[in-house]
Amino acid sequence: MRKDISDLIQSNHICVLATVSDGKPHCSLMTYIADAAGREIYMLTQRETKKYRNLAENPSVSLLIDTRQTDSQSHTKALTITGVFQGNIDENKKSNIQSGLLKINPDLKALIDDPSVEIIVVRVKAVQLLDGITDSYFEIIT
Repeated sequence: MRKDISDLIQSNHICVLATVSDGKPHCSLMTYIADAAGREIYMLTQRETKKYRNLAENPSVSLLIDTRQTDSQSHTKALTITGVFQGNIDENKKSNIQSGLLKINPDLKALIDDPSVEIIVVRVKAVQLLDGITDSYFEIIT
């Protein structure tokens, strides 16, 4: 993965998560953190949400991360991530993810303490970076 793409993932903590069920898309604004390489993205949700039901039915997801809050409108970067939802993480990793999420957003404490909450792990499979209006770059992540 190119460094500028990894840096974009690491420097932001808000994304749009797109899931799908029965051919119908559903978008959710999410707080996230990523692993050091930017190859896994971590978020929280309650099991009874539409997004979680969609993930259980269809693990294919898309994420959108952008710089519209920090860059001028004429030079906003938008990163589309194609990924796959993965579940079942070990307790040590779960604890590290929860700590990382609390560090960027202490208001997540109530959500983390909720027993109905799951960690969403998205494994990055491809990235497409739109840098400005016309400059685009695509990469498959192996």
